[in-house]
Formats: sequence, structure tokens, C-alpha cells
Amino acid sequence: MSYIKGVVINKIKGFYYVVSEGHKYECKLRGLLKRRDRKDNCIVGDIVEFGEDGVITAVDKRTNMINRPLVANIDYLVIQFSAIDPQLDYERLNILMLNSYYYNIKPVVVINKVDLITAEEQAEIRYRLEYLKALDVDLFFISTYNNIGIDAIKDYIKDKITAFGGPSGVGKSSILNMVQNTKELEVGETSRKLKRGKHTTTGTTLLPLNNGGFVIDTPGFSSVEHPPVDSAVELISLFPEFTLDSLCRFANCIHINEPDCRVKEAVEAGSISKDRYDFFLRCYEKYKLERWN
Repeated sequence: MSYIKGVVINKIKGFYYVVSEGHKYECKLRGLLKRRDRKDNCIVGDIVEFGEDGVITAVDKRTNMINRPLVANIDYLVIQFSAIDPQLDYERLNILMLNSYYYNIKPVVVINKVDLITAEEQAEIRYRLEYLKALDVDLFFISTYNNIGIDAIKDYIKDKITAFGGPSGVGKSSILNMVQNTKELEVGETSRKLKRGKHTTTGTTLLPLNNGGFVIDTPGFSSVEHPPVDSAVELISLFPEFTLDSLCRFANCIHINEPDCRVKEAVEAGSISKDRYDFFLRCYEKYKLERWN
């Protein structure tokens, strides 16, 4: 029997819908891969191997996995805000970035509605987000209303699995409608052989992009919840700019009150954003009060 590799785009009542080379197959999970006490045996986003009989025989190792929604192997989290109406919430942006790093997903920042602000106001936003360069986080200014910057986003997320996060009213639905492919994928031979009835699509679904790749049609990362960080060491690891060439005097430095702290020195020198450092301090106090006591 020959085997096919594909990505799970939807799961409905025990059936897995897998896309491979533009064809969609209806599959079932092999008994040996099932564990009754686990919801993550095989989930949306998984890269799987299945036979002509539609039985999934292997699930590849995941690069990441999130629980709300339950999905794996996300390449990008597009953190989308609007320049105005609603006003850009820098604190929420940083919380979404914290979640992105926690789940090992590359963040991308998109600012919509640039057609509603002046050049000076856009320059102010760029200045306040200057720290993104040090984090190797790409920044896009777009207008879904005037179709500004949309092609650049399409090229960027091509052939990737991308989730969109951000508050309501910032145009996420508009950009998703502009980048996704609404045409139904062709049903593959395996699905026809199984002669299954059609199921209604529910839950988390990967939608095909016009240029290749997928987006997730779920609110997902839109909350303002901090990720479940268990220690100060783990929190520090979620701030990539704190990884410096020179070491602090103390190996267990948490970059708050210790002497000869290279991170604090970098903040004073301006090479680490003070806004980001202040956000770190707020996170530290929140976790210390609510989770680490």
C-alpha cells in the first residue's frame, strides 16, 4: 500500500479531513494511535501519513501546540491591531507577543486602518514599536479598506500555517476574507472510496490561502490572558532581548534588584526598550502575586 502525507485541516466526530497537494481526504485514526484519555492524539495542524484506505498510520512530531483552540504546527501568529478606532493597545500587544513566545510561534505585528491616521501619527506608532526590530519581529502597516499592504501580507504568510489574534474591531475578518481561498478543495480518491456522508464543518478549521498555506478561522489568541508561566526563569526566556553576549554577575539573576545586571544596564543604555522592561516587571509582579506564591 502506498502512503500519502498531508495536513489535518479539520476534525469532526472521529473523522479527520486531511489536505495533500490540493486534494482533501476523509480519514480515520489507526487504533494504535488512539488513547482514550487524550484529546491531542491527532489534531488540526498535524502532519500525518495515511494509506489509500484512509487510515492515519503516523503523526509527525509537532513544532508547537496550543490548547485554545487545539491546533498544532502554527508558523506565524499575526498580532493585529488598528491604528485608531479602536486605539492601539500596546499592553495587549505585548501580552499577545508573550503568548506567542510561550507557544513557540513566531509573532508578526500588523497595524490596520493606516488610511485613517496622518503620517506623523504613523511615525509615532513606528517609534513606539521600534523594539520589534531587536526581536526580529516584522511590522506591517495596512488598510483593508483601501487594500494597502495586503499583497505584502499574502507573500509573507504564503505556504505557512497562520493564526490571527487581536481585539474585535481591528479588521481581522476583512483581512482573512482577502487572503483565504473560498473555493472548495477537490475531494481526493480516498474520500470517494470511503463513501462517507458529508459532515458539517465545526470547531477549529484550517482555511486554504490563495497563494498556498492555511489560516485558522478561530478567534484563538484574542484574549488578554497571560500564559501559564511557572517560574521567573521561564518568564525571562519569553523576552528574547534579555539574551545578551555578556553575562550578569549572578547566574540566577532575575534582572530586577541584583547588582551588575547586564539587562538593567542595557535598559539604561537604551539597547533594550524601557517599555518592554517595564512590561516584564509588571508580568513578574502579576505572576508572583497570582501564580508563584
